[in-house]
Amino acid sequence: MSAGRYAPSPSGELHIGNLRTAILAWLFARSTHRSFLLRVEDLDRARAGSEEQQIADLARIGLTWDEEPLRQTDRGDVYRDAITTLTARGLLYECFCTRRDIAEASSAPHAAPGAYPGTCRNLSESERVIKRRERPAALRLHSSVTELSVTDQIHGTYVGIVDDFVVLRNDGVPAYNFATVLDDLLQGIDQVVRGDDLLSSAPRQSYLHSLLAPDYDAAAPALTYAHVPLVLNSREQRLAKRDGAVTLADLELLGFGTSEVVARLLQSVNLPGDPGREPSAQLQAALRVFDPDVLPREPWVFTEF
Repeated sequence: MSAGRYAPSPSGELHIGNLRTAILAWLFARSTHRSFLLRVEDLDRARAGSEEQQIADLARIGLTWDEEPLRQTDRGDVYRDAITTLTARGLLYECFCTRRDIAEASSAPHAAPGAYPGTCRNLSESERVIKRRERPAALRLHSSVTELSVTDQIHGTYVGIVDDFVVLRNDGVPAYNFATVLDDLLQGIDQVVRGDDLLSSAPRQSYLHSLLAPDYDAAAPALTYAHVPLVLNSREQRLAKRDGAVTLADLELLGFGTSEVVARLLQSVNLPGDPGREPSAQLQAALRVFDPDVLPREPWVFTEF
């Protein structure tokens, strides 16, 4: 199966920036005849009631998906099996570094900005025994490359860092980069559309995908990416719930119906939007003329409708 997806974390209501990205992910998938899937990434940022509200809002704006939403907290056995496999292949090692340790090492001369410096990579067994008494270990990937090039439909060729990133946190929770890549692989997802704040994660994730594929689906195609511009507030900072009336519920209280919100979101990405039509009808009309080449390359500054 070839598929695209939208994968929010249920940490609160979706704001219009999230909804805009969800619409674009749906358009990319449907325009390329892919399935479209919804995944709830709830490993460490779940708030009671948020999942149900997010799914309801996505349906309200006219999105449809082809399978029941997958929930990461239901997949502990899957992640543990993959960790066991990577460990058996000699691809993981224990790391005892604190955030402070990493920050101080990363600020040293000649350190690659943003990259893990490899502090725990070559510890002896006796050193690991001592450190285990002090704090639990995270597990890091023993990367054989330092950078990787990926192709993005919005940004073109992007070269980014691939360091020894964490795959299992020291509290036993799978790390984001690991869980999302494994889920993409197992769900047949080969198209990743998301905000461009995550562009720097793509090389790490593409590399891990290539390592996992032989054990799960050797024929899996490489991931394709489209990192779309974000929605910013009036101060040109990333839009957040604290910026006021930015959710469907907030805007409805101000008199803006869902059809009007969808129309404005479509117009913000150079697609036709008609507030007099139902959201699903607007999305179908946008799908008929959707062309990634005419999408804006700059962020949308949201002030008000």
